[in-house]
Amino acid sequence: MKRDWKLIIQIFLTFLRIGPVTFGGGYAMIPVIEREVVVKRGWVKPQDVTDVFAIAQSVPGAIALNSATFIGYTIAGVVGAIAALIGVLLPTFIIVIVLSIFYLSFHGNPFVDAAFHGMSAAIVALIVYAAIKIGRTAVFDKTTLITAGVTVFVLYFLKVHPIIIIGLGMLIGIMQIKGKEILGLAVYMEKEEAKKSEETNDWTTV
Repeated sequence: MKRDWKLIIQIFLTFLRIGPVTFGGGYAMIPVIEREVVVKRGWVKPQDVTDVFAIAQSVPGAIALNSATFIGYTIAGVVGAIAALIGVLLPTFIIVIVLSIFYLSFHGNPFVDAAFHGMSAAIVALIVYAAIKIGRTAVFDKTTLITAGVTVFVLYFLKVHPIIIIGLGMLIGIMQIKGKEILGLAVYMEKEEAKKSEETNDWTTV
C-alpha cells in the first residue's frame, strides 16, 4: 500500500505547532488539538477527540504524548503516530533544554516571575475551556450528567485516585447500558443520537 507522505508531513507539522502549548500537564492542548485536527483539517470527529483524551488519561504517560500518538495513529496508522509523537515532543524538548541552560539567570527575575503568573492564569482558562468542550460531547443525557456530577463530588471530597475513578467510570457505563437494555429503554452512545431522539419526541431516554 502506497503511503501518503504528504499527510504524514502535515501531521508532523501540525503537532509541531501544538507542542509548545502543552503546559498545564497537557490539558491546555485539548482546544488547540480540536481546532487543528477537527475544525481546520477534519481528520477526526469531535467525539473521537473526546474518546482519545479519555484513553490517554487512563494509560501511563504524559497526556500530551499519549493523545498525539493516539490521534496520529487514528489518522495514518503507526507512521502517523510516530510523526505526531515526534512533532509534539520536539518543541517541548528544545524549550526544556533552553530553560534548563538559562534557569539560573531567569530565576528570581521579577519580569519572568510576572510572566509565569500570567501564563498560569491563562492555562487555567484553557483547561476550563477544554472541560466545557469535552463536556458538551460526553455529557448528553441524564445518566452521563449524573455520572459526571458524582465523579466530581468523589474526586473533590473523597480524594479517590483518578485511576480508580476511570475504572469505576468504565464499569458504571457498562452497567448503565445493560440496565437500559434490560428495561427496554433507548440506548444512545453519542450526543447526536440523543438529540435526534429529542427532536422526534422519544421520551424513553433516561
